This record gives sequence, C-alpha cells and structure tokens, in this order.
Amino acid sequence: MVRPLVLTQTTTRVLEPGDLGAALAVMESDPVANAFVASRVQVAGLDPWRLGGEMWGWYADGKLRSLCYSGANLVPICATPEAVRAFADRARRTGRRCSSIVGPAEPTALLWKLLEPHWGPARDVRPHQPLMVTERMPDDLAPDPYVRRIRKDEMDVIMPACVAMFTEEVGVSPMAGDGGLLYQARVAELVGAGRSFARVEDGKVVFKAEIGAATSRACQIQGVWVAPEHRGQGLSVTGMAAVLRYALADVAPVVSLYVNDFNTAARACYRRVGFRETGAFMSVLF
Repeated sequence: MVRPLVLTQTTTRVLEPGDLGAALAVMESDPVANAFVASRVQVAGLDPWRLGGEMWGWYADGKLRSLCYSGANLVPICATPEAVRAFADRARRTGRRCSSIVGPAEPTALLWKLLEPHWGPARDVRPHQPLMVTERMPDDLAPDPYVRRIRKDEMDVIMPACVAMFTEEVGVSPMAGDGGLLYQARVAELVGAGRSFARVEDGKVVFKAEIGAATSRACQIQGVWVAPEHRGQGLSVTGMAAVLRYALADVAPVVSLYVNDFNTAARACYRRVGFRETGAFMSVLF
C-alpha cells in the first residue's frame, strides 16, 4: 500500500512579547535543562532590549515547538533536528554575535556542525559536559557552617575570586573588552539577589559558588571555585553542601549544574554531595 505524503508546514520567526506564554510552555517541558534561559525570560519577557537578545521560535503546523535564544550566548531549546537547521540558517544570515554556543549536547552539536564552516574555528569546544541534578541534601555530610551569603558591601571581596574562577574556567579574563563592566554587573546582580555564597577567611575568599539561574521549578549552581592554596582539603564538598542547602530551602526543589567531563575532581565532589548525571551539555567558546 502506498502511504499518502504528509506535508508539514514549518516556519521560523523572532518571537514577540505576546508569545511569552507559548515560549514558557515549551521551556516548561524540561525545566532543568532550560533553567538558564527560562529564568531570564521570566524576569525580562521576550522584549529583545530587556532580554538582552532575541528569542527565535520554530513552528510546525502552527504550533511553537522549539526555541533558540540569540544573545551573548546562542542556546537551542527543546530543538528538533529540523528546528536546529532552521536556527542555523538564521544564525548564518545574521552573523555571529555571541561569545558562545551552549545547550543540550545533541542539538548543540548539530548546530555547531552546521555553523562551523561559517563561524569557525572556535577557541574551545567542550562536547560533553555532564548535567547533574539532585533534589535532596546528603544524609551523611555536614555543610560547611562558614559558607554564607555575600553582602552587597562585599563586592571588593568577592570580585577577585569571581575573576579568577572565570579566567581559569573559560580561558580569558572577564575584564577584557569593556573593562569588566558587564561581568561586574552580573556579579552584583547575584549578590543583590542573595545568590552569591562564599567562605571568607582573613578578608579573602577560600570557597565560592553562585546560584546563577533560578526558576520556581529548578535552579543551577555555577562558578564553583576553591582558592588554589586551599585545594585538596575537602572545602569544595562541604561548601557545595552548604550552597545546596540554601538552594533547596530558598530557591527551588531541584538543583542542577553542569561540569566539564575532564574535571574528574569536580565530578567526584558533586557525586559526593549527591548529584547524579542525567544528561549532558555542550559548549562552543569563541
């Protein structure tokens, strides 16, 4: 029997503020993986000026199915292979405006494969970054009692640690380009929101981490760092337990993070605190 040919009408466009409900519904289908973009959209909506970028939507048969955030990062969201191809076409036409491509590993890998001939080479490609999740505190681990929220008047204390962490992790200083104005503003935003945590000894940070993205469904820990002279003492394990306690009590019922697969020490630390691997991200850095 010859099956009839089914034609699917698809289209891609920049979303507008009136599309907010539909966009949030797409992101809600995977609240953990989409926490980074969802947290921004819930605060800023879809107005490009407030959001800091455009939200592209991919429609099939008139229904919004996939998204792609195009700002400082290019982030595919719930993106099917067909949607990724459409987003890649749009990205090629607009040219590279982002400093990184980041998202779930499979669609991000396809997006980079399509864009690399036009945007490459990248400064660094991290194809497998395990996504780790937990919903509970470990039973057999006491959180570090000295890890606390950083106060607004402690920006001069936390900034050197943030810059050191970013430079070590990304390979370039966040103070380059605009002199660090955007980065300092982001750090100040997290401090002001009560989502920056550290253990401070003699006026210097020895451990720090932030709750970067946060929605009512999930949040994401980022920027985990131990001062080099204090490494190997277990501060990251007890410090992460302390930040996890704050996150579960005050922010969201599910806490996530993603980590470089080659960072075996960090992965062991997070497993000790109770995080389990549930997927993978990929990052392309320019």
